[in-house]
Amino acid sequence: MPSSPLPILSLLVAWIHCLPGNNHSTNSTHHHDYCVLGAGPAGLQMGYFLSKSQRDYIILERNSGPGSFFNIYPRHRKLISINKIYTGRRNREFNLRHDWNSLLSDRPDLLLQRISTQMYPEADALPRYLSLYSRELGLKVRYGVDIGRVSASNLRTPGGRSYTLIDQQRTEYSCRVLLVSTGLWVPQQVQFVGSELVEGYESVPVDPEQYRNQAVLILGKGNSAFETAQNILGHASSVHLYSPNPVRLAWQTHYVGDLRAVNNELLDTYQLKSLDGLADGGLEEIAIVKDGGADRKRKGRAGKGRDTGKGGRGQLYFTLAELLDRPMGNKTSDPVSISSYHDNFPFRLPYDRVIRCLGFRFNFSIFDSSARPSPSAEARGRLPRVTAWYEGKGTPGLFVLGTAAHSRDYRSSAGGFIHGFRYTVRAVHRVLEQRYHGNAWPLTSLPNNQLISWLLRRVNEASGPYQMFRVLGDIVLLRGSHCEYLEEFPLQALPKLPTLSGHQVTKPGLLVLVMEYGLNNTDTLGAGRSQTEWTQGWRSRFLHPVLYFYSKLPTERDMRQRPAGWPLPRPKAVHHIIEDFLTKWDAPISHIQPLRRFLEHCLQTDLRAFYAESCFRFSLTNRRPPTFCYQAYLKKQGLIGNSQLWQHARDAGLMATNHNSWTAPENTPLPDHESPPSF
Repeated sequence: MPSSPLPILSLLVAWIHCLPGNNHSTNSTHHHDYCVLGAGPAGLQMGYFLSKSQRDYIILERNSGPGSFFNIYPRHRKLISINKIYTGRRNREFNLRHDWNSLLSDRPDLLLQRISTQMYPEADALPRYLSLYSRELGLKVRYGVDIGRVSASNLRTPGGRSYTLIDQQRTEYSCRVLLVSTGLWVPQQVQFVGSELVEGYESVPVDPEQYRNQAVLILGKGNSAFETAQNILGHASSVHLYSPNPVRLAWQTHYVGDLRAVNNELLDTYQLKSLDGLADGGLEEIAIVKDGGADRKRKGRAGKGRDTGKGGRGQLYFTLAELLDRPMGNKTSDPVSISSYHDNFPFRLPYDRVIRCLGFRFNFSIFDSSARPSPSAEARGRLPRVTAWYEGKGTPGLFVLGTAAHSRDYRSSAGGFIHGFRYTVRAVHRVLEQRYHGNAWPLTSLPNNQLISWLLRRVNEASGPYQMFRVLGDIVLLRGSHCEYLEEFPLQALPKLPTLSGHQVTKPGLLVLVMEYGLNNTDTLGAGRSQTEWTQGWRSRFLHPVLYFYSKLPTERDMRQRPAGWPLPRPKAVHHIIEDFLTKWDAPISHIQPLRRFLEHCLQTDLRAFYAESCFRFSLTNRRPPTFCYQAYLKKQGLIGNSQLWQHARDAGLMATNHNSWTAPENTPLPDHESPPSF
């Protein structure tokens, strides 16, 4: 009896459904509350916070491991982010000020120094560290998922707007909140005549031997351009850098994205006239022309003894596009003949190579019109436009994290780098917790007499405001006899404080603690570059703490009309703590006493600290002793509690063994100092 054909037909049908061209895919949709797009440093950092708060999330990564950008870039394999292990301090929070590569976690050992002890680590160390971080924290990452399309639903469903992501297998991922952490990886290009003859930073050879005795023109003056130049200085016959903007030095601008000293050897060879140089000019109006046509003999003499460039393609001439078709008597000008207009033209000799090093841009192409964030005016449209709390403008529920969110502080703070965005990611997570889960921004409640010590602890230890200066600040909500302390709130979102944090501002007002550089950055190494007299704190040029006092919450109009260069609107009172050479703001006269007097003015109360003997005398001779004595001495609320102090008091017989001690809030390290007595 012949067998039934049904099993064979079933197999054929199943096989047809599996074909790539089949439009009737049965792939299911994966639903999550949070989708994190990209497993770079920002994506893993958000994954840690979502995991810690036990949220339903997934991290989607197109490559086979985390931090894949750093498997390729920087091309010459040396990071410029500091990994300073030896600081002389054992305070973990303080040490993060000088560790620019590690992510935040509750694991004190989960730092990059487990992979590398170099001050400037090799680039390969970062993907290894990110793999270690993801593995040891058990983060939910799905690799090999290449998202090609992102769309948003416009349905007015009970759950509100949602996002759908489709990968290369047409598998769908649906989420209520989309957290985009894809970074910047699309090379930035400028179109001009002959731009197809230019090599890109992303593909140019890195072996210096391939540039032996060649003349090289590099378009760009950022770190990638100088990194490329530094790699070939000892082999190329000359290296010239050209771009619209002059060189910006990080040690002058205080912006870590500007040219770093580890890459700037060409500045020496330029200023000491050793064949290398810099020139300024626009890119759109230039032209790169191959060979030179009518003037080959002259070109040959100029390039005699040199290689003819990659693949023997001939030499390249730099000229201006407007000169290519300009008539000269009875003939058309040759690009070499630009010297006829300007015989001292800097680029009159040919080049063997022209290399584009203009940085990277955000990949907008995967978002359809319903989900695409608009380009920001900052950084020539390379970055998406986001709100002060990093939500895409016009894309509610879509937040941008990490380097791609740098439009908020482009060229002014560290939000485009790990040591900055690890804190902005934490701020975004706190916004999410308040908006979607009703968990207010974490705070610490303090009696007013402890505010000085708490502020001094933050300015001397905290890494978030220190790295994200002018962007993240601490908020002190004044509540009469006590205050509530919120850490690392986005300053530009201050008018939205009640909505984003879940905390209201009451009549006494609020204080805002910000770290700032002075506005005058000229002559950074010149005489008189710093201030030492506390009365001149407002003239400080280096990083220093600034306190703003508002009797009511500033409005969005106030924020728009703030003075030029100010991170916040004009306050009712402001206090600059004088800059300090050691960045240790603990000097009794220069730092602490002026701070106390400022706070007394704002709080309208006495914040002086006294010894117990003085409080004893005040209590015997005054009907109303000072606030510190009343709270700290009579009510025993003055000392910040810790087990050593309380145990010492019990052992000395100063306190009953069953006395209820004050318990410090969890995860709040104690200051390394005590407030000195008043003067």
